[in-house]
Amino acid sequence: MSRIGKKPVLITAGVNFKFNNDEVVVEGAKGRLSWIIPASMDVSHEGNEVVVTRPTDSCIHRSLHGLTRTIIQNMVDGVSKGFVKELIIEGIGYRAELKGKNIVFALGFSHPVVFEPPEGITFEVPEPTRVRVMGISKELVGEIAARIRRIRKADCYKAKGLRYVGEVVRRKAGKVGGKK
Repeated sequence: MSRIGKKPVLITAGVNFKFNNDEVVVEGAKGRLSWIIPASMDVSHEGNEVVVTRPTDSCIHRSLHGLTRTIIQNMVDGVSKGFVKELIIEGIGYRAELKGKNIVFALGFSHPVVFEPPEGITFEVPEPTRVRVMGISKELVGEIAARIRRIRKADCYKAKGLRYVGEVVRRKAGKVGGKK
């Protein structure tokens, strides 16, 4: 049995959990999320716990079991606390600036790069070399942070560019002088 899937999801105070046919709806202080569960998974709501069970021990049901439970847990965490991904900008002259809801990056290109947030995502720039991506959907926050990082990924020679906080960039040795 799945180690993750067999744990119940605890519904925290201030979070409303609804289960209609095949759709899970979670509402909280930060917003509302909904997700259509796979048809083969059984979701039961008892008190302040949600339990996910699988019908058989087949490979597809085992993989969906843990996934379904994790997505429901992330929905509960998102509407109560929210998710944050933070990026660091490294390089001389590289910086970010918040203009309205958009972020304008200066990353060594001949033009500034403007990044617009989709619905449900907010940006914060506490200093010119740090960017925070915030939202209630863990999947969307991670996707947008990855798209921002892809604009100018940190290179392996000088580590210039965008990277996540805590990400280690392996550096390569530069050119070595040849024989004379």
